[in-house]
Amino acid sequence: MAQSAKSELGSLPEWDLADLYQAPDAPGLKSDLDTTAKTAKDFNARFAGKIAGLDGAMLGQAIAEYEVMEEIVGRIMSYAQLLYAGDMADAENGRFYQSMQEACTEIGTDLLFLTLEINRIDEDEIEAKLAAPELEHYRPWLREVRAYRDHQLSDAEEKLLHEKSVTGRAAWVRLFDETMAGLRFPFEGAELTSAEVLDKLSNKDGAVRKAAAASLSEVLGGEVKLFALITNTLAKDKEIEDGFRSFARPVSSRNMANQVEDEVVDALVSAVSSRYPDLSHRYYALKAKWFGVEQLNYWDRNAPLPEDDDTAIGWSEARKTVLDAYGAFSPKLAEIGVKFFDNAWIDAPARPGKSPGAFAHPTVPSAHPYLLLNYLGKTRDVMTLAHELGHGVHQVLAADQGALMCDTPLTLAETASVFGEMLTFRSLLDQATDPVRRKVMIASKVEDMLNTVVRQIAFHQFEARVHEERRSGELLPDRLGEIWMDVQADSLGPSIRLDDSYQSFWTYIPHFIHSPFYVYAYAFGDCLVNSLYGAYQDAQEGFAERYLEMLGKGGTLRHKELLAPFGLDASDPKFWGKGVDVISGLIDELEAVS
Repeated sequence: MAQSAKSELGSLPEWDLADLYQAPDAPGLKSDLDTTAKTAKDFNARFAGKIAGLDGAMLGQAIAEYEVMEEIVGRIMSYAQLLYAGDMADAENGRFYQSMQEACTEIGTDLLFLTLEINRIDEDEIEAKLAAPELEHYRPWLREVRAYRDHQLSDAEEKLLHEKSVTGRAAWVRLFDETMAGLRFPFEGAELTSAEVLDKLSNKDGAVRKAAAASLSEVLGGEVKLFALITNTLAKDKEIEDGFRSFARPVSSRNMANQVEDEVVDALVSAVSSRYPDLSHRYYALKAKWFGVEQLNYWDRNAPLPEDDDTAIGWSEARKTVLDAYGAFSPKLAEIGVKFFDNAWIDAPARPGKSPGAFAHPTVPSAHPYLLLNYLGKTRDVMTLAHELGHGVHQVLAADQGALMCDTPLTLAETASVFGEMLTFRSLLDQATDPVRRKVMIASKVEDMLNTVVRQIAFHQFEARVHEERRSGELLPDRLGEIWMDVQADSLGPSIRLDDSYQSFWTYIPHFIHSPFYVYAYAFGDCLVNSLYGAYQDAQEGFAERYLEMLGKGGTLRHKELLAPFGLDASDPKFWGKGVDVISGLIDELEAVS
């Protein structure tokens, strides 16, 4: 069972994965794995080569069987991933994770034929089959499966790519994860994890921030050749597969998975990057003025304001802050949220070997999500809790859609998380009456929004340039550093001083490795939430009910359909400008009080 970690922050919870499986060698896990492997082979024997000939009712029943197996495989892999994330330095955890990947990939090989054969059915035939209620239920899933028809390869090629993934892309991702988890950063006589040393960059003491930046630069720089090799290999791997699948641009496959059109993403990137001078450049010039300098060193970018007391926030206070904010918006939202705290669904303490950063893992509809944090008591950590709890609540609400349709595209997945942050921020701001405290809070929110919008779009631009240049040959570590510095200088502006010690900081961003072109989803979600929150302020009556209904749709509807009840349309080029205007307005307010 999980135990709580004691610290000055109070009792920090650790998750209990027994709701998935009791242990890696639990009889239930082995039984699920063996039974599903046999069931998958039987399913293949009964249906492979026969999908087109099934009537709508039979095809719906076949998909229902497939969904059951997908959920069991999802439960096994969720357990393996979470166990691994809890301690990546444990070799046994790594071995178990790899062995589960291989076993589940083998099961997936027997099931691969289903979607391939569905995509070879003509559109009019599929539409006729959808008259059967059994198949009509899966219409949203079929829509997303069939979106890939023009990018599908032969059965033999698809099988090869599927089976080779565990020794290809997945192996390189594991190498990155274990390398990063194993790094230790010397600091004042101690050896810190990446999460702990990155936290020092928001310390009130400038000397601490500078020392932390120097440690990060030295250690990351010492591994830059390995990280460059991983990045080059995965970029080339993506280029090869994209070429076979006839994707026009490196970002196109991600956009399709996100159920968003290329032009919508282009409009977002353009709307944000064109406003860099009005957003990040203006804010950091203001912050430099507050610190009495012409330029801020890059390690001072996230420094607390001079007026910020930088008091550590205990876990119980963080819990109350977030749940109170959720409850003021919707009692049901808080009711779901409290389950994460009352049960062992959150792993909060930072510890050696643990995955850095934070995430919410949905697991499977028959279980519940888990949240991973590295909670260190900063205001940003409270906002991270609000963010990840938003994901978790969303995943609980969407679970009723079933294993095949509960997953939400990344672009919309970030909506609930960022909305949770906004609720928490607005609740705290409303309670603050001291002008100095309000200034500190607004500045902190602006910095979070710049990190979510400007910084993530800059990350996207870095990825786009790296993948584009990789098509002409391998990029040396120095060239990757040059692209990084160029993009960062453009996005952060002249009031942030960058030097050569910052060149290796691209290496610790896990999204570049785990999910190429994931990062724009954060900016998508933040700008969308700005507009969504504006709609809430304009017409609160019935908004919470419509919002929860939207979250409960999971992946069954696309962004245009989900936003229609709120009078919003992300395909309208003006939409993104409105979202950016919210950030600009907060900077206006800071300039006024300064």
